[in-house]
Amino acid sequence: MYVRMRSLGGRYQLQRKLGQGGMASVWQAHDEVLDRVVAVKLLTPEHTADPEAFERARNEARNGAHFAHPNVVAVYDFGTSKRSGRGTAYLVMELVEGQPLDQVVRAGPLDWQVAGRICAEVAAGLSAAHTHGIVHRDIKPANVFLTAAGAKVLDFGVAARTGQPDHLPDGTLLGTPAYLAPERLDRGPSAPPADVYAVGVLLYQCLTGRLPWPADTDEQLLRSHRHVEPAPLPPIAGLPAEITEMCTASLDKVPECRPSSVAVALILAAAVDVPVHIPPVLRTRPAIPAETLHARTVAI
Repeated sequence: MYVRMRSLGGRYQLQRKLGQGGMASVWQAHDEVLDRVVAVKLLTPEHTADPEAFERARNEARNGAHFAHPNVVAVYDFGTSKRSGRGTAYLVMELVEGQPLDQVVRAGPLDWQVAGRICAEVAAGLSAAHTHGIVHRDIKPANVFLTAAGAKVLDFGVAARTGQPDHLPDGTLLGTPAYLAPERLDRGPSAPPADVYAVGVLLYQCLTGRLPWPADTDEQLLRSHRHVEPAPLPPIAGLPAEITEMCTASLDKVPECRPSSVAVALILAAAVDVPVHIPPVLRTRPAIPAETLHARTVAI
């Protein structure tokens, strides 16, 4: 049963609450202008008044406006509304039905084909972000949603532009300790290889049900990222060597030695025989001279 409630921005009619977190609640809503069902993330008035929380929500909206991809939850709108004199910020997104990956991996390892498909789709979504100069910086199971149409990456709230400082002015790193690439601990600039590292951790976790290092505290995890090699994958019946190699390569402690998100997506997708959508990366490369193109065509 749906209960009609307040309207946001004169168009989004809240219908039912889908979830509640410390900073925001998520609602199913009806967009009365475009006549469609959407999801609305509604910040609490306290967090709307908090500049950092407000900027994180606006950052998520702005990053989502730069690109669209079938494996990334679409962002439609951002705004503020007042009720009883209290301001509330809201983010309007694609409504997806399914289950967050963190709930799934708690039950143990996934079938290798399922794990490979999920991580191929996550990498494909990230490749679109990377093509547009956006680094997610918080890839983890809780930020991957499993739907009937495939995996979808969400929450670009702490994302940064490639080359921007990877820390706040006070030195704070944003992200989750278990998935932080070692170079992020050195406070270098934001870069796509850090996301690829997080996908490597995610793939390992999906295949084994655990992290690549034994650790009981955040401090131990951070030390492992810097100094401890990941434990080899255990024997998994039928697991293709390409998936093992891609997991190992993605977890390389040297960012330049990791594959690109495009390579991760394509190789994992081929290993599990599923299609993925890859952005047209050739458009960012220098044009090939006509004579060179002709020579290659003749040679083929």
